Amino acid sequence: MAHIADLAEYVATSPSSYHAAASAAKRLDAAGFTALDEAEAWTLGAGAYYVVRDGAVIAWVQPEGAAATTGFHILGAHTDSPGFKLKPKPTTGSNGWWQAGVEVYGGPLLNSWLDRELVLAGRLVLRDGSVHLAQTEPLLRIPQLAIHLDRQVNDGLTLDRQTHTNPIFGAGDLADADILAVLAASAGVDPAQIAGYDVLTAPAQRGEVFGEGKNFFASSRLDNLSSVHAGLIALTDYARKPEGRRIAMLAAFDHEELGSESRSGASGPFLEELLQRIQASFGATVEDTARALANSVCLSADAGHAVHPNYAERHDPANRPQVNAGPLLKINANQRYATDAVGAAAFAGWCAAAGVPYQEFVSNNRVPCGSTIGPLTATRIGIRTVDVGVALLSMHSAREMCGADDPWYLSKVARVFFGE
Repeated sequence: MAHIADLAEYVATSPSSYHAAASAAKRLDAAGFTALDEAEAWTLGAGAYYVVRDGAVIAWVQPEGAAATTGFHILGAHTDSPGFKLKPKPTTGSNGWWQAGVEVYGGPLLNSWLDRELVLAGRLVLRDGSVHLAQTEPLLRIPQLAIHLDRQVNDGLTLDRQTHTNPIFGAGDLADADILAVLAASAGVDPAQIAGYDVLTAPAQRGEVFGEGKNFFASSRLDNLSSVHAGLIALTDYARKPEGRRIAMLAAFDHEELGSESRSGASGPFLEELLQRIQASFGATVEDTARALANSVCLSADAGHAVHPNYAERHDPANRPQVNAGPLLKINANQRYATDAVGAAAFAGWCAAAGVPYQEFVSNNRVPCGSTIGPLTATRIGIRTVDVGVALLSMHSAREMCGADDPWYLSKVARVFFGE
């Protein structure tokens, strides 16, 4: 319960990927990690470090005795979630309503965003180049059309992404509306100085434990802040006594929901550049680096699917993951997940050492699965990668749910993984 309460707090302080990275940085600071600036020269040795790049953060613990051939144990995750992103010229409206012009970000379950109070959150960049995080109070709502005006709505709801998803935030003369001014006020900056912004919607409601026996947890952004949080808890705990044989690392990327192709995404150079700088601090040769990577593993932690009681036919008939039964080991014949037999056996060993159950996930052949940062990291870096994650219902909804035990289970496995 302590873990799930802390996860709820982390999600509440992380309404955007930029906030998720900043909130992680605060936790890492409190745990004694040293923040590094990518634009400065680094002097590395035994210790704990982190780097923030936009909405991504990479942190690592370098144990005493680490050398050029020391391998890495990397837990990979992502900080972004599906939703809506504020467009240029964002203040719109009609018929006396003030509205926000938004663009669909990733693949949200659109209907789940209706009739919810939403905040705006992200970063504002001013004309002087300074960056400021902004987060409003509950501000927005995408109102659904009343059933009296659409008697067939329960036969099938169809939402036009352009005309039906613009949220309202006020009423009156449109000439008086300025949503950027509201954002600027939340950050304490002059709206006239805003030169750029990356701002998204997030549900205002906090995470809640519910169900018989308080067995379930519902929240926004469990895909994939449940994994980022589990990694943070495990890494900061490991940093207190870094007894492992490898360099333990958390790599929380941005833009996974868009395909990861960005400077802060898993397909970008962030992780590779950081590994190169660590290796350079050891004076590593090409031979040394090849040996280090051959002795490395990435645990790609991203949410997966629990069997749905109302749509059981959408799942594999033999592999039917349950909530509170441990993290998923995600397997796909077409390498949409990067798990192989060697990685599966290693994960089984880490779970056994942690005293944590686990379960296998594979898709129904008629329902192709999504993918994760796992295959991308394996392809770019060339290290063995295992795909795992917490089982969810309602993935990509504005409010997802999991078993209350499962994020804690994942964190316990991550702690063993880091300390191996």
